[in-house]
Amino acid sequence: MVRFSDAARDGKAAHGLRAIPRGVWALGFVSMFMDVSSEMIHSLLPVFLVVVLGTSATAVGALEGVAEATVHVTKMFAGALSDWLGKRKALTLAGYGVAALTKPLFPLANSYAIVFIARLVDRVGKGVRGAPRDALVADLVPEEMRGASYGLRQSLDTIGALIGPFAAILLMLATGGDFRFVFWLAVLPGFASVVMLALFVQEPSGLSKPQNMRPQLRWQELRYFSPTFWSVVAIGAVFTLARFSEAFLVLRASNLGLSNNYVPLVLVVMNTAYAVSAYPAGWLSDRMDRRQVLGIGAAALVLADIVLAAANGMAGLVVGISLWGLHMGFSQGLLAALIADTAPMERRGTAFGLFSLVSGFALLIASVVAGELWDRVGPPASFYVGAALAGLALLGLIWQLRSRPTRLGGN
Repeated sequence: MVRFSDAARDGKAAHGLRAIPRGVWALGFVSMFMDVSSEMIHSLLPVFLVVVLGTSATAVGALEGVAEATVHVTKMFAGALSDWLGKRKALTLAGYGVAALTKPLFPLANSYAIVFIARLVDRVGKGVRGAPRDALVADLVPEEMRGASYGLRQSLDTIGALIGPFAAILLMLATGGDFRFVFWLAVLPGFASVVMLALFVQEPSGLSKPQNMRPQLRWQELRYFSPTFWSVVAIGAVFTLARFSEAFLVLRASNLGLSNNYVPLVLVVMNTAYAVSAYPAGWLSDRMDRRQVLGIGAAALVLADIVLAAANGMAGLVVGISLWGLHMGFSQGLLAALIADTAPMERRGTAFGLFSLVSGFALLIASVVAGELWDRVGPPASFYVGAALAGLALLGLIWQLRSRPTRLGGN
């Protein structure tokens, strides 16, 4: 059984990676292996769709928007169900299992429709696991280690998202650009993550409650969430509108002349910055107001979009993508920690689901609009609009810090 460290049980602040519970480490490695699998496919998928299957940027945007919206809508119901069941691991395992089973569909796909279905079902799996897994992290750690724990899980997840594209590049070079062969090899780490989750992650004891004391699956549950929680949801939604699908980073690289074999380098660069910054950002947010740290992420996204819009060569592309990754490191784990900070403990799964539901609709709108702007106006327009929205998110954070100065996060 996974337990807190002695310092955590005594209610004392524990510091450093060694103090983080083994269950969180295991969840991080589970995420890492699944991301290796997913990113081996997704780092090539936009180019595969456009070059091999002949689809448009608008179609890619629609696919990514619907797929990611599906993740977030599914998270809503999975999170609420995990609260009602009082169990997180079973749903987390089911979600990873569904995602692993979809991986063979990608190398078999010979049409946009098959890719669409495969991507949709894969995202259902991600949605089923996401909110219960994030709530499970909060269940496993004490409050004073929450930012660092989410940052660690996010860093390990992102290391997988770094390894996957890098492996895709090597395999594309070794096979002369055989997309389908790379997709077949991506199946293996996906199934490895499911085995790891089944064997090495256990839920902490004492969280399950009698059925009559469990949160109910009904809309009236929304009254238990505070205005501070909803303000975090609103800021996250604006962030999501500003940060459309990463498929457009891949398309931008291709647009600027990067060859198909090297297009996955986009995600290698982005995820390097993401992985390096996620844990330090979480650690820092345990020591000061998380919203101040999140502001760094908003500023990084504004700069990333402007640089990517203006880029006319590889140097601008690398700088813009690195800033995008820095933004991810200074936002994703922090938003998760803020949700855990502001939600009732017994409704954390529902809280993560609500956050994902709103973010999902925002991402659908953002990706469809970005695709339309790309096809009708040109690639820079998509990124300039993103910069404007990221600026609104930054202004929202500044306003909230001034109007609600009570610190969120930290000791």
